[in-house]
Amino acid sequence: MEGKSLKLGNLKIYNESFSLSNHVWKIINQHNYLIKQTIGPQFIRSVDSISANIAEGFGRSTKKEKIRFYIYARGSVYESLDWLEKCYRRDIINKSDYVKMYLSLMSLPIRLNAIIRTTKQLKY
Repeated sequence: MEGKSLKLGNLKIYNESFSLSNHVWKIINQHNYLIKQTIGPQFIRSVDSISANIAEGFGRSTKKEKIRFYIYARGSVYESLDWLEKCYRRDIINKSDYVKMYLSLMSLPIRLNAIIRTTKQLKY
C-alpha cells in the first residue's frame, strides 16, 4: 500500500481561495474600462495573492518560511475584504456576490490561523 502524500490540490482552503479569485476576475472583467483600470487590478491582485501565498508557503521547506507565507495570505484576506467593501459600496458587486465573497473571506483567517498553529507543531 502506498503512503499518502499531502498535495496542494487537496487543501480545501487553497481550492476555495483559488476559486474565489477566479470569481472576482470574472466579475471585474465584465465592467467598464475605468473599473478594470482602477479598483479592478487592486482587488484581483489582493484576492489572487491569497491562494498564491498559500501555495508558496506549502512549497517551502522550513516551518518559519511556511508560516511567513501563510501570514502573508492572511494579510491579503483583509486587503481583499477592504476592496470587496469598496466594490459593493460603489455598485460594482451586487449584494448576492458581496455576501458570498464576504462569508468566504471571513472564514479564511480562522482557517489560516489553524494551518499556522499546525505548522508550528510539526516535527522535522
